[in-house]
Amino acid sequence: MKFLVFLLILCAYYPLVAQIPKTQSGSIRRHENFPSRYVTPRHIDVWMPEGYNPKKKYAVLYMHDGQMLYDSNSTWNHQSWEIDEIADSLQQAKILRDFIIVGIWNSGSGRHSDYFPQKPFENLTAAEKEQVYNASRGNGNAVFQQPKLVSDDYLRFIVYELKPFIDSVYSTHTGKKFTMIAGSSMGGLISLYAICEYPDIFGAAACLSTHWPGIFTMENNPVPAAIFKYLKTSLPSPRDHKLYFDYGDATLDALYPPLQQEADKILISKGFNKKNRITRFFPGDNHSETSWRKRLHIPLLFLLGK
Repeated sequence: MKFLVFLLILCAYYPLVAQIPKTQSGSIRRHENFPSRYVTPRHIDVWMPEGYNPKKKYAVLYMHDGQMLYDSNSTWNHQSWEIDEIADSLQQAKILRDFIIVGIWNSGSGRHSDYFPQKPFENLTAAEKEQVYNASRGNGNAVFQQPKLVSDDYLRFIVYELKPFIDSVYSTHTGKKFTMIAGSSMGGLISLYAICEYPDIFGAAACLSTHWPGIFTMENNPVPAAIFKYLKTSLPSPRDHKLYFDYGDATLDALYPPLQQEADKILISKGFNKKNRITRFFPGDNHSETSWRKRLHIPLLFLLGK
């Protein structure tokens, strides 16, 4: 029974059938098992809008959990962001700049190790590190299926291997003004970490339902304080960066309201304002692709609006 539960959790983040998702608009090109010196190989699904023209230049949106973005028929929970449809409708309305999406598949059992910000973790005491490593989910399964954190290497993979490849194969604007990163839950946390660690690469980040707890309980949890301490010294300049956050208050999102409010205080103290930072609260929204899909147009407009 425990093995079955573990398998279901694993499938939630790494579907067994690696079919190319169908799109309602645009097309997807898959780069299978993209190799890396830093992390385990993983699929990269690149979405190009209708009429993609290599003679034009496109902004690039890098997104985590790439297997959950496009086609609900190919995901474990039959939910997806349906980002191709949303992006196309906004582009057809001529309110978004031209862009492509680089969907980075997560590594399944290594997802938490890839996405957990490494420098805040390294600032924990030995006892706190052990507490985090030994944390479990509500069903009793370990949070970290692979205990070694590799999020710094995961970002090196994106910055030093994936981005140069994308810029060489696709017709892209390469500067940070046109390079964005986004994700939800732990994907939101690693997106924030990415723009803090590489402010010269990423000009904007969208962090939906950011998983500030890092683990799955707030009882004696040292993680949020460590992340907030890191942000106080590591946030990018508000002069040329944008940050989007949102959260609900149902299911796992119920943990987030006070934590997001604390994060917002730090952002404001560092000079982020209504022009370069949005935080939106969606009462009743839960922790799911369904919730993220229905509000995805907001960060897309904020990051990519003309």
